[in-house]
Amino acid sequence: MRITRGADLANSPMEDDHFSGPARRRDYGRIEEWPLSPLVVSFDADARTSWHRHSGGQVLYVLDGQGRVGARGEGSADIGPGDFVYAPPGEEHWHGAAEGSSVSHVALSFGETEWLEPVED
Repeated sequence: MRITRGADLANSPMEDDHFSGPARRRDYGRIEEWPLSPLVVSFDADARTSWHRHSGGQVLYVLDGQGRVGARGEGSADIGPGDFVYAPPGEEHWHGAAEGSSVSHVALSFGETEWLEPVED
């Protein structure tokens, strides 16, 4: 069994080339057996990811704030505390904060992440 204590982890900035504004992550360490990358990601108001996809899919669980998510060809949707979002393997999607609000969510990313182009307004 492995316990990773959030209080022992520092927030570090996300890569600027994949995000439209400031975002930070708390990285809980990759679990190779699945393979799974668990993070807590916090977006400043109006910040979001670029389009991307995960070879094994992704699950988001919103902790606080107001956010938005979008899937290629499906438009976008508002998300808030307690909401659970599932992006199936290979689905091109983005996520981030809503206009004028910050958001934090748990991100469980399975497999490899492939980054695509920025989201256009």
